[in-house]
Amino acid sequence: MRLLLLNPNTTPAITAQVAASARAAARPDTEIVEATGEFGAAVIGSRTENAIAAHAALQAALSQPHPYDALALAVSLDTALDALREALDVPVVGLTEAALIAATLVSRRAALLTLGSRMVPPYAELIAHHGLASRVPVVEAMAMAPNDFLAGPLAAGDALRAHCERLAQQGAEALVLAGAVFAGHAAAIQPAVPVPLIDGAPVAVALAEMMVRLRLPKAAVGSLATPHGRASTGVAPQLAAWLKR
Repeated sequence: MRLLLLNPNTTPAITAQVAASARAAARPDTEIVEATGEFGAAVIGSRTENAIAAHAALQAALSQPHPYDALALAVSLDTALDALREALDVPVVGLTEAALIAATLVSRRAALLTLGSRMVPPYAELIAHHGLASRVPVVEAMAMAPNDFLAGPLAAGDALRAHCERLAQQGAEALVLAGAVFAGHAAAIQPAVPVPLIDGAPVAVALAEMMVRLRLPKAAVGSLATPHGRASTGVAPQLAAWLKR
């Protein structure tokens, strides 16, 4: 199986970090191919940047030189998830979507932890979009930017552990770590936290592998059916050709 791991922001180090966590959980016969956005924000941290990244994600997904059997997003806002499912004929799995689903399998009341208070509303909306607001009612943010987390991983890891311990004490039965920069950190601090910590990367890979094995057909009708005959101007040739077909 060939899995495209797509990060629509423009920081290859984040792509590599998520890929390392994903490869640790992948089956031996799964090849993970990395792709990073060619334009847009270095790290997505606003609705505007996320909108730009959605364009980058579609362009990257439709521009790959080799076929792939499934796509997993390496971005915690599940950027362009529905659009990619509309555009592609292969399974598409979101990083946070996968983590949220896993949280519902091991808890009745989970929490999501991210970075920066600005991102709390978008993640709450994302949880609601996935239909899981009643199962993941708590969204909190560490007072730290993604770049700060990358720059000082040891101190950041200690702060992450303390925050997770507090959320567990307050009643969270599982914790979703929503941020691509969190990839790989759950395993390191899990022994100190009394509830499951969920890193979306390994779960997304496992779900993508499962979907490939199930061979479910793509819906030919409904909101995720592929559109045809759409005119466009100024987009990349691959995206324009897809819209027109």
